[in-house]
Amino acid sequence: MNAKLIVISAPSGAGKTTIVRKLQELHPGWQFSVSCTTRPKRDYEKAADDYEFITAEEFSKRIENRELLEYEEVHGYMYGTSRTVVDSALQNGTVLILEVDVNGALAIKKVYPDESATVFIHPPSLDVLKNRLRKRGADSEERIEERLKRAAMEIEKSPGFDIEVINSDIDQAVNEIAIKLEQMNGGPNRVN
Repeated sequence: MNAKLIVISAPSGAGKTTIVRKLQELHPGWQFSVSCTTRPKRDYEKAADDYEFITAEEFSKRIENRELLEYEEVHGYMYGTSRTVVDSALQNGTVLILEVDVNGALAIKKVYPDESATVFIHPPSLDVLKNRLRKRGADSEERIEERLKRAAMEIEKSPGFDIEVINSDIDQAVNEIAIKLEQMNGGPNRVN
């Protein structure tokens, strides 16, 4: 196996965005696949860097035109991955890191079983996750409860992933993922 698609998934608030950024610091050649979404941009996000923010109508057009490799409704908003971006990376031999929901990660693995390595990031506990979501300050208490319910479903699907890591300490989690990716790919420098 020589994974070119590094597919990262986790419950909301488990630290996947921070882990993705730190993995990119370790591997500057890895490109980030910017997902599209219908949800509003958060204050700290940058359009085109974090997400491509589009209307529900545009999202529907992309589904109809089969432009999305995978898509799903999460917490009332649509999220999807561009088929063109993924195919282009594979054709060019570029390592592409994707940050997607659990079902999206499993869908990508199904389409590209030999080219992808799926990584599930566990929070240390649901209580820690709840505190992280509150500290983030982006959601109402009701939405936090919705995210926690979804987290339970996502955690149930984690055994379907190639790599599982508990994010108690961000640097330790990143190092563990990097080591396991190297092991999956036959040793150092195979995924670079």
